[in-house]
Amino acid sequence: MGIQPRFRRAVAQQRRFVDRLAALEAFRSELEWTESDHADPEPRVLNLTGVGGIGKSRLLREFRTQCADGHRTALLDLQNPVMRQQEDALAALRVELGSQGVQFDRFDIAYAVLWQRLHPHLRINRKDLPFVDASEVLTQVVDELTGLPVFGSAVGLVKLTQFAVRSGRRRRTIRQDETLQHLDGLSNADLVDAVTFLFAEELRDGSRAKPYVVFVDAFEALVPTPVRSGRVASADAWLRDLIAQLDRGLVVVASREPLGWNAYDPAWAQIIRSHRIAGLPMEARLELLEHSGIGEGAERSAIAEASVGLPFYLHLAIDTRTQQPAAAAGRAARTAVSAEEILQRFLAHVAADEIRLLEVLSAARQFDYPLFRHLARSFDLPGNRLVWEALTSYSFVHRAEDGFHRLHQLMLAALRGRLSPAAQREIHTVLFGYWEHHGAKGVAAVPAQRTEGETAVGGPEAARRNVRALQEAVYHGLRAQRLSGPDVLDHADRALRHGGRPTVEGILRDLRGHLAAGPAADPELSETALCLETEAAVLMGDASTANHLTPEATWPLATTVGARLAVAAANGRRIAGRTAEALSLYGRVWDEHDGATRLTAGLWAADLHMCQGRFLDADSLAARIQADAPDDAAELRGDVARLRHLAHRFAFDWDASLRHLHEAEREYQRAGSLVGSANILVNRAELLALTDPGAGVREASAAIEVQQGMGALHELGKAYTALAGALLNLGRTEEAAAALQSACHHLERAHYRSGRARAELFRAHLHARRGDGAAADRSARWAIAELETAEVYPTLVLAACLLTERLGTADDAIERARSRARAAIQPIDSLAAVEDRMARVIFALVEGTP
Repeated sequence: MGIQPRFRRAVAQQRRFVDRLAALEAFRSELEWTESDHADPEPRVLNLTGVGGIGKSRLLREFRTQCADGHRTALLDLQNPVMRQQEDALAALRVELGSQGVQFDRFDIAYAVLWQRLHPHLRINRKDLPFVDASEVLTQVVDELTGLPVFGSAVGLVKLTQFAVRSGRRRRTIRQDETLQHLDGLSNADLVDAVTFLFAEELRDGSRAKPYVVFVDAFEALVPTPVRSGRVASADAWLRDLIAQLDRGLVVVASREPLGWNAYDPAWAQIIRSHRIAGLPMEARLELLEHSGIGEGAERSAIAEASVGLPFYLHLAIDTRTQQPAAAAGRAARTAVSAEEILQRFLAHVAADEIRLLEVLSAARQFDYPLFRHLARSFDLPGNRLVWEALTSYSFVHRAEDGFHRLHQLMLAALRGRLSPAAQREIHTVLFGYWEHHGAKGVAAVPAQRTEGETAVGGPEAARRNVRALQEAVYHGLRAQRLSGPDVLDHADRALRHGGRPTVEGILRDLRGHLAAGPAADPELSETALCLETEAAVLMGDASTANHLTPEATWPLATTVGARLAVAAANGRRIAGRTAEALSLYGRVWDEHDGATRLTAGLWAADLHMCQGRFLDADSLAARIQADAPDDAAELRGDVARLRHLAHRFAFDWDASLRHLHEAEREYQRAGSLVGSANILVNRAELLALTDPGAGVREASAAIEVQQGMGALHELGKAYTALAGALLNLGRTEEAAAALQSACHHLERAHYRSGRARAELFRAHLHARRGDGAAADRSARWAIAELETAEVYPTLVLAACLLTERLGTADDAIERARSRARAAIQPIDSLAAVEDRMARVIFALVEGTP
């Protein structure tokens, strides 16, 4: 597109006004105040704030239109350099308000004296003296004195005006005005203030029946830096002095940053009411675009989304769209908005020495004072507190609740575009080092035992882990080309270990964004993203998504990323009940990989041995893993101990199960693993449900609360199942039924077949407790079928068979299932001992005696 004149932007003023309902309501509220009677009137200021291009000027035009019938109005546009001078601004306001019926006799006289004082070398004439034709007082005086170099004195001018004013009352007012009588004795500075005083006095006298609204636009042009010091501090003194005297109406000031006048006088805090103008909501953006001729829905949505609600962006896009040939318009409108034009709008009135700092900060998605100082030192830029306060006072710098600051999204993109690729890499390298250092800081330990009434794992200290640093380290490390796939996985592991599941999701989003922005996808990083996504699905118990992401098992198992992906895929299959496939994948990684993931695969293989009743094989493999695990691999050691706990629990050996549970808890405590500690809560609840149901109810309730925060559907379903078992043992059957309903809901959402079968087995015992043998038999048989299909938990199959035998419903099918289960079980002590312990549990659940 060729070079276009900037005048085309004026068309935006004629486009539809949309939304701004909150701002309109704030304005109407202030107007109501001006229209009511006040015994002691005071100044009233509505301060509209927002970034450049947010639509403040357009909003002032709408305000002025809405109040024109009942109020006199005037606009002081400080974008015009002339209006930044006190005497010129007063003249402009006088002309506007005078044309609406306000008489300014005394002001006109004083202004003429001031003008003569400021221009002693000029002759008095109609051409040079402002607003002569609008002033009854000055018209005749100038006609009488044309050609004279001076008036002589203010007192003499007052006498001359007696002939120009017809009304006797007005003549007396002029003759008796004390301020006019003393003008000759004032210095130039005091004379200007006296002129301001008389303007306010005349406006007050003329507004008793009809209030006024004065609009001040682009305040930042008058005071261009938020930190007011030196000469800049006095630039708006005259405007403050004027507004402080306007007590019969409303003043609306549009500025990018809030007026900081309470620094000069705390009373301003009671006078100024601020209203921040945010981006347009999506509905308003779409309405504006449609009304401006962009009819295609996808195109409108793309522009609306990219604008982040900034009207200036929307108008640029509309203008760009209308300049394009029809065939290219739709495509161009999505991308052809000038980033430099956006940036210039944001950076207008920003000090030049601060722009380079903003360019460096644009590489950081978030920053606080320590990070700002670190970047400033690294690039030899000013980084003192005064500079920080100046930067963070700009309207395009947002402070979030977490204490960090962020630049406006559109400004970020434009500023980053100014940096060369080499400069961007260097800044990202510095930021990577900064966040890596913070991510490596020590983490508070997770308490081994919860105190009475404490329901969250680790308490408040553990919840305040610094996992943000790990995500930021990955973001900048990728862009600095400092991280490989295994490095990204390591950072994700550390974040997850300390309870940062949302942080892991953020790392995945950042990795996807990096891959999408790159000229060519890095195969290892692409595989890393797939691995993180699959592991996240497994963590949430979402087997369907995990298996959808990994339809084929063709990964390079010799690499860390490939082996991790294979284990994640196997976990998805394990949860879905595809046990043989899962065990095969674990075995391949155990045989073909020689890194740390080999031990993880072995752990899950041992877990499946345990699930399938091969308790001796599981214990033997667990012992090998524990021997090979490094001393500092506390989380892995915790996983091994937890596996042994489960093996003994499914063998109904409570004492050994509890011993290994305590060991696992200690290791997770040493590792600082919130995920491991959260899962221990569920396991303890499952054990206590059968051994101490009163404590089991409390523990299961705590586990449910924690797992709801973690978001793991399968663990949440298991916690509800434990709660149902404890309630059933206590005879609270209605509550147990409700808990089972919740358990089944979550387990079905997770597609966790074996967990759902275990819940149904508890339901069979519930039916038996209620005396409904037929329903108990149906539930027991359904659980047997599901467990056998998933090829897991033969001890539970055996327990279901024993229940049907107690119910008197056992038949040949049950006997065959019992035989298969007995053949599959590899007991730690003896099968008879297992069955004896199992029978006592069934008796307790059915008869109500734990």
